[in-house]
Amino acid sequence: MTGPQSLWRRWELPTWAVAAAIYGGWWALTLGWTAVPTWVAIPAMALLLAWHGSLQHETIHGHPTRQSWINAAIGGVPLALWFPYELYRSSHLAHHRDEDLTIPNIDPESYYVPVDDWARAAGATRAVLVFNHTLLGRLTAGPAIALWRFYRSELRPLALSRHTSEWRSHLVLSSIVAAWIAWCGVPIWAYAIAVYLSISLTLVRSFGEHKASSDAAGRTAVVEAAWPMALLFLYNNLHARHHARPELPWYELAAFHRSQPAWNGLAYRGYGDIVGRFLLKPVDWPVRFMDIA
Repeated sequence: MTGPQSLWRRWELPTWAVAAAIYGGWWALTLGWTAVPTWVAIPAMALLLAWHGSLQHETIHGHPTRQSWINAAIGGVPLALWFPYELYRSSHLAHHRDEDLTIPNIDPESYYVPVDDWARAAGATRAVLVFNHTLLGRLTAGPAIALWRFYRSELRPLALSRHTSEWRSHLVLSSIVAAWIAWCGVPIWAYAIAVYLSISLTLVRSFGEHKASSDAAGRTAVVEAAWPMALLFLYNNLHARHHARPELPWYELAAFHRSQPAWNGLAYRGYGDIVGRFLLKPVDWPVRFMDIA
């Protein structure tokens, strides 16, 4: 017998509901932008774009359907404009090779630098890297650093030749999104600020997720976040649990976490805990020694 609860899970309706809320909210906010005070519209758009990034992450891991092309259609609309969905998909799946976590130039989501790069870096570069390992730095300079690193890598001829189809699709879709934004009268500067703030919000989540360790199992954290932040990040704050079971849909992660033995690894009591500990203090030194395996 099929009850409402089993239908809810079988059809992954929570994820469909999140997708509807995000796209419906984005459509309504862009269409009604001129009727909303700018100081309200920009943060609201930043929240929607950050939430959309969480949805994209969910679709990359095979939700809400078993058809990858449907999931890509749901997550692939480039609301934030700045990166191609397929490149995010390939780099994030590479990040899930847990034995490579935090290793620079191997883990695509590592914030560490190799020893040799650190040795060659100028004093100003080292200062920026250290600042980016504080929460304040990650919030303020972090989005600019992330954009610079991404485009520095992707605008090289070899990368462009390898990713031509991804960029072609992205440019077509982002042109449509940009045209809609312009037609709705959304100022480009306001949307750009919202995008930047959305990256900052996403970096709040990723800030404490991983830390270099000689123990591969100790490189991933659990953040016991309250529901507003947990919903914004679709429970990806329970990051060690997500890495253990990446196939689980977001709405089952909390129950999975509670069903397991108490987490004794890298953990934080919430994002307030991270703010209190690392707002001005580096979470770790930026150098990732390559002999840690």
